[in-house]
Amino acid sequence: MNAVKTQIWIAISVYVLVAIVKKRLNLEQSLYTILQILSVTLFEKMPILQVFQRFDYIEHLPNTCNQLKLFEY
Repeated sequence: MNAVKTQIWIAISVYVLVAIVKKRLNLEQSLYTILQILSVTLFEKMPILQVFQRFDYIEHLPNTCNQLKLFEY
């Protein structure tokens, strides 16, 4: 029972900390996206603003995929 309560409090704490980071850094990403980015770059030693700028750049790269689309006429 104690372990479950501890995990719930840790999850709430992380959610609140990420919400504070989002507000202070004026990030446009959703909280879910921020959590995903942070989980991928958790052990990289780089400034947090640089992490989000790098992911913004990756999201805006043109799609040069040569895969055919099923319903494209």
